[in-house]
Amino acid sequence: MRIVIPDDYQDCVRGLDCFAKLAGHDVQVFNDTVHDTETLAARFADAEAIVLTRERTRIDAALLDRLPRLRLIAQTGKLAGHVDLAACTARGVLVAEGSGAGSATAELTWALALASRRHLVDEATRLRQGLWQGHLGQQLGGQRLGVWSYGRIGRQVAAYGRVFGMQVWVWGRDASTAAARADGFEVAPSREAFFAESDVISLHVRLNADTLGLVDAQDLGRMKTTALLVNTSRAELITPGALAQALAHGRPGFAAVDVYEAEPILGADHPLLRLPNVLCTPHIGYVEKDNYERYFGIAFDHIRAFAAGTLTDVVNPEARR
Repeated sequence: MRIVIPDDYQDCVRGLDCFAKLAGHDVQVFNDTVHDTETLAARFADAEAIVLTRERTRIDAALLDRLPRLRLIAQTGKLAGHVDLAACTARGVLVAEGSGAGSATAELTWALALASRRHLVDEATRLRQGLWQGHLGQQLGGQRLGVWSYGRIGRQVAAYGRVFGMQVWVWGRDASTAAARADGFEVAPSREAFFAESDVISLHVRLNADTLGLVDAQDLGRMKTTALLVNTSRAELITPGALAQALAHGRPGFAAVDVYEAEPILGADHPLLRLPNVLCTPHIGYVEKDNYERYFGIAFDHIRAFAAGTLTDVVNPEARR
């Protein structure tokens, strides 16, 4: 089969152990991201299968109309609205998705919280510059951790907070808060209190039409001048521009961010990168070897099964021709 893998930023896919599963197939890998239909159509012109790395490339009807040979999209991780499933089905393109990540995103969330509270990057940079201590950090123990949404990642972050001696409470939908209570975690009495009284807030909400712009300027404006907002979920959960504006006004006092509205961010061209009270990382929450072996291993298994005529685990079985 002719297989195309776009968006391999680090040129690492061919070095994964699971890449051997594609032996015997014609595989082309691209290491950058493009968004215009014309370029994508040229890159995917001969593809019978495309392996998508999360939501880095959008597949819509206009692009699909330019790809008559395409028969399978193998999604790493879960679909998140970047693939027009109805258009795929109408054109006989099967879509297979994988499972969620392990603990990598939760671990990065905690690393960001620790690094921000202790000004870790600035202090390490100062030392290399020949300087000594420059900031007074703050411990997490004893502070109030607010976790919005008690799903797979939220559970892990709440558990980390408990181990570090934080006062953990949760906010979210009824099912989320009920699960948190069952595990012995406190539930915030109100949305207002959640933002106003938390010292650290970590967002772990799945992005969809209902959660787009979920956190607004009023929410952020309630946060303490010493509070930290951590977002390793999706940038679009926050009203566009609201976080940069809130940080510039000092509420919250700090943010640690791994996600952005349009990625990749090149040339340091993003408002958050110009603020001294923000720690920014380039969407590396799930970018970790064990995760990639899992993500791509499943996607490659789907391709092998399709090539053998045995693929059954698809999200649109009605697309079969």
